[in-house]
Amino acid sequence: MEYHTTVLLHQGVEALDVDPKGVYVDVTFGGGGHSNVLLQELGDRGRLLAFDQDQDVIPRILQDSRFQLFEANFRFIKNFLKVAGVDKVDGLIADLGVSGHHFDSSDRGFSFRFKSDLDMRMNRNQSLDAKQVVNEYELDDLIRIFRRYGETSFAPKIARRILKARSEGVVATTDDLSKVVESCVPQHKFKSELTKIFQAIRIEVNDELGALEELLVALPDVVRTGGRVVIISYHSLEDRLVKHFFRSGNLDDNQEKDLYGNVLRSFNPLGKVVKPTPEEIEQNPRARSAKMRIAQKS
Repeated sequence: MEYHTTVLLHQGVEALDVDPKGVYVDVTFGGGGHSNVLLQELGDRGRLLAFDQDQDVIPRILQDSRFQLFEANFRFIKNFLKVAGVDKVDGLIADLGVSGHHFDSSDRGFSFRFKSDLDMRMNRNQSLDAKQVVNEYELDDLIRIFRRYGETSFAPKIARRILKARSEGVVATTDDLSKVVESCVPQHKFKSELTKIFQAIRIEVNDELGALEELLVALPDVVRTGGRVVIISYHSLEDRLVKHFFRSGNLDDNQEKDLYGNVLRSFNPLGKVVKPTPEEIEQNPRARSAKMRIAQKS
C-alpha cells in the first residue's frame, strides 16, 4: 500500500516559484511527495529542510546531500532552523492534516474503519492519546472539543453518553467509541457525526491548531522578503486560521492599517484559493476538501 498520496503535488511546488539556489522547508514531510518534487527543482547549491514528528517516516528519509529531516513538530521551526544554521528560507510548504498512512494503519486509531486501541498520536513518544481524552476528560472539556474541533451540534449528547459508558467500563477501542456515538445520533447521521468526533479527538490529542498557530506566527521571522508560503488545509478550522493570517497579519483577523489605509501585514495573499481538479479527486477522494493558499513575504 502506498504510504501517502500527495495532494496538489505539482501545483504546490509550482506555487513556491522555486529558486534553484534557494533554501526551502517542507514542514509536513509525510510520504515525501512535495519534498521529492522540490529537490528536482533545486540545483546543486539548493537546500531542503523537512519536518515530521511521526517516527514511521524515518525509513523514507531521502538520500540526498541537499536534504535534512528534523524529527519534530513544525511548531518548533525557529529553533531547528537555528540548529541548521539557517537564518531565513526562500519558501515553505505545509500540507496539513492526517496522511493516508495514518488513516490506513490499522493499529494507530485514526480511523473507525479498523478496530484498534484509541491512540491517534502522530508522535508516539508523547503521553496524551485518544484513550486518555475519552476516558479522563471532564464533561465540559469533552463538550468543548467536540463543539470547537468537530463543529457538531450533538456535542453535549455524545459527551454525556461517553461519561455513561465510562461508568460501565473503559472506552478503550475505536469500536467502543463508535458504539457510543451510534447510540445517541440518528442513524442517517451516524457516519458524519462519528467522523466529526474522531476529528475533534485527533485535533485535541495532537494540538493541531495550536501547532498551526505557532507556525503562522513564526513565519515573518523565518521567511525572507519575497519568499513564498504555500499551505494546504483540509477543514474549515485550519483554513480559517491561514486565511486570517495571510489577510490581516494576525490570527484574530484584526486588520491594522497605516496612515494611507494599507493593511499592515507580513504577507500578501497571491491569487485565489486553489482546489484539486475533479480528476485528482476521482483518483484520490481524500483530496476533495483540500484548499491551498499562497502568500508572499512583503
